[in-house]
Order: sequence, then C-alpha cells, then structure tokens
Amino acid sequence: MTKILGIDPGSLLTGWAVITQDGPRLTRVASGVIRTGGQEFTQRLRVIARDVALIVAEYQPQEVSVERAFVHRNADSALKLGHARAAAICGTFAVDLPIFEYAPRDVKQAVVGSGAASKEQVQQMVGILLKLKDVLQADEADALAVALTHALRRSINTKLAAVVAASTSRRTGRRRR
Repeated sequence: MTKILGIDPGSLLTGWAVITQDGPRLTRVASGVIRTGGQEFTQRLRVIARDVALIVAEYQPQEVSVERAFVHRNADSALKLGHARAAAICGTFAVDLPIFEYAPRDVKQAVVGSGAASKEQVQQMVGILLKLKDVLQADEADALAVALTHALRRSINTKLAAVVAASTSRRTGRRRR
C-alpha cells in the first residue's frame, strides 16, 4: 500500500489530499484546504510551508504529487503561484520524499478524460472515483485529482514494467525469478 500526498498550490488557498493506493483500490485518507487569508505575501508562503510540513508529519506519505504551475496572462499571478508551489514543496523537505509534477491539463485528462474539463467536472469525477458522499471544495478536489493522477500513472507504469520484463525474458529465453 502506498500513501500519496496531492497538492494543488495557491497563494490564498492550497488544496491538499492524502490517498492510499492498494493495488487498484484508491481511498481518501484526509483532505482539506490551507487558507492563508489576507496576510502579507511572505507570511502566506510561511503558512503554506508550515502547514504542508504538519500534514507530512501527521499522515506520513511515501510520495508527493504537485500540480505544475501554468503560465497565466498576468505575470504577477504566475509568479505568486510559482512561489506558493515552491513553499508547498519546501514543506515536504523534512522527509526525503519523491516529488512528481503534473500539468493541470494532464490531471484533468487522467481524472475526467478531457484536458479541457471544468472544475465542476473534476469535482464530480473525484467524488465518483473515490466513492465520496460529501461535497468537496474546488481546491480540495483538485488536490485529490492530482493524487489520483499520480496513483493512476503509478499503476500504468507498474503494469508496463511487468510487460516489458516479461517480453524481455521471453526474447532472451530467461525466466524471471
């Protein structure tokens, strides 16, 4: 069983989610939103880094998946998002965890089946995939979607590696032990 932390960074609201993957079974452990309020920008970054560190300490994930920043038309917004993302990643540094990054379009494609899906479609599919009864906040659903994307990619990569290994052993005439 693997525990995955998903992060949807933002300077005002940072979504976070912890899921477990046990073979094909995906389960939400916990999720929420880090609210930084209207504080001064550097203080918001401190809150993000501190709260992510607390989440890592409490839930002890083995892998971290983060939504990759995308370029806005507004350069200032893009820079702030990049800073929030860096603060969230720094919050994981107390423990040496592998960090995986996914573009927003890839997350939507993996969870909904369309890279152009709306936030509402992501929220709905996350709820369906994890069999959740409660209504999720958008940033919380996005963090769950990032974690789910990583879990789904892990499954595909594991299956692909097994196929390649089996194919290689057949070609060389060796059996895998």
